[in-house]
Amino acid sequence: MIRIPEGLAQGTVAREGEAGAAWIAELPAIVTELTNRWGCVPDGEVLHGGVGVIVPVRRPGGGAAVMKVSFPHPGNVHEPDAFAAWGGRGAVMLYERADDRYAMLLERADTRTLATAGDVEEMVTVAGGLSRRLAVPAPEHLPRLHDRAGAWEEELRRDAAELPHTMPAYVVDAAVATVREVGVAQPGILIHGDLHPGNILRAEREPWLAVDPKGYAGDPAYDVGPLVKSLVLKLLESGDLGKALLRTLDVFAETAELDRERVRRWAQFHAVQGAFHGRRHGFRVSRAGEVDDLAPLLDLADQLAALLTE
Repeated sequence: MIRIPEGLAQGTVAREGEAGAAWIAELPAIVTELTNRWGCVPDGEVLHGGVGVIVPVRRPGGGAAVMKVSFPHPGNVHEPDAFAAWGGRGAVMLYERADDRYAMLLERADTRTLATAGDVEEMVTVAGGLSRRLAVPAPEHLPRLHDRAGAWEEELRRDAAELPHTMPAYVVDAAVATVREVGVAQPGILIHGDLHPGNILRAEREPWLAVDPKGYAGDPAYDVGPLVKSLVLKLLESGDLGKALLRTLDVFAETAELDRERVRRWAQFHAVQGAFHGRRHGFRVSRAGEVDDLAPLLDLADQLAALLTE
């Protein structure tokens, strides 16, 4: 039986309540069941992400792999579909899947993420290159992002009316326009959905491989949003956030081989959406206890959205 990391247990129970507690209690038996099913043996320290446990194992024959078991949630359903469609192209390889357990047996990569690279331009270049390689035709059954356009517009308008913020009306209007003009007409391309440096791992088969995809069908330019939001504090260190943002968009668009204006519009949409989401739910760094005062982060979120608006 494995020992469940305390951070995963606490986070899951805090987020999911009784259902989370029940899943945590069952998780050691689930891992044992899957280990037996796939003929694996544990091989290292148990790790975890935000929604699941990562168990290093050896496959029959001795090959290194990891077993990932996620909390049963609609957002975790299509991760193995994405890996299967990519077949190791820019992402870790899928060896086995157990959809009934929200579990996969995956290629083992390094624990070092692209976030440790330090150089922002390298991070953006790597992420853009992976975005280009991951842009393959999406399986028909994957969720289409264009189907969310109506809900996105409704949410933006509701948040703008209900939440105090410093974004000028034209900034919110620009995000709504993106939803109406770009969001409703997206191609059926497989995209990662949460492509940021923390979801890109150092590897042996390729220098960098993507993990933790959402498995959406949509516009590859959509993936610039999570990337920009994850890098904004580092971009702020440059002393000229506006200039650093423009450079980030240029590099991503060039390396991903995407239309620059479409990239900017998706980044602006994500920034506005993120500014409102932070007011309702906090930011990842605040939820992790890294900051106590949300006001500076909220001001920065509003500034980011305005700088991305043309």
